Order: sequence, then structure tokens, then C-alpha cells
Amino acid sequence: MEKEIKVWYDKEGDYLEVLFAQREGYFKETENDAVMEKIDNNGEVIGFSILKISDLKEQKPISLILKSVLPKKAISDQ
Repeated sequence: MEKEIKVWYDKEGDYLEVLFAQREGYFKETENDAVMEKIDNNGEVIGFSILKISDLKEQKPISLILKSVLPKKAISDQ
């Protein structure tokens, strides 16, 4: 199965963004201050961003899990 992934890097802003889907959504914090995950209106992870990406060359690789959230309907069904 093929899937298009969009990667955008802003050298001036030292910012990397990776999108798995072109849908409306919002960014939310993760456990790592440099990483934000992009969530669509259904709670699915559709991308992520990394701030100060150039700082990574001086650090260990980032490792974290991007978590989709349950849609409000699914929460109310429990």
C-alpha cells in the first residue's frame, strides 16, 4: 500500500514538519518539548513537527510514541 508523506523543512525557523495526510487538524504537545503531533478532528495522528531540529545533531535520537486519541463518540460509548 502506497501512501504519500509530505516533509517540509524551514531552515530559517529550524523547523521540520511531516504530514501523513492533508486534513484539517491541530498540533498538540508530546512528552518531548521539541515534538508536536498533528491530530485531525477524529483524533487520528496525521503528522508531527520538530522544533530546533538542528539541535538533534548534538543529542541522542528522539524516540517517542505518537498517540491517536479516541473520538468523543467512542469515549461516550464506553
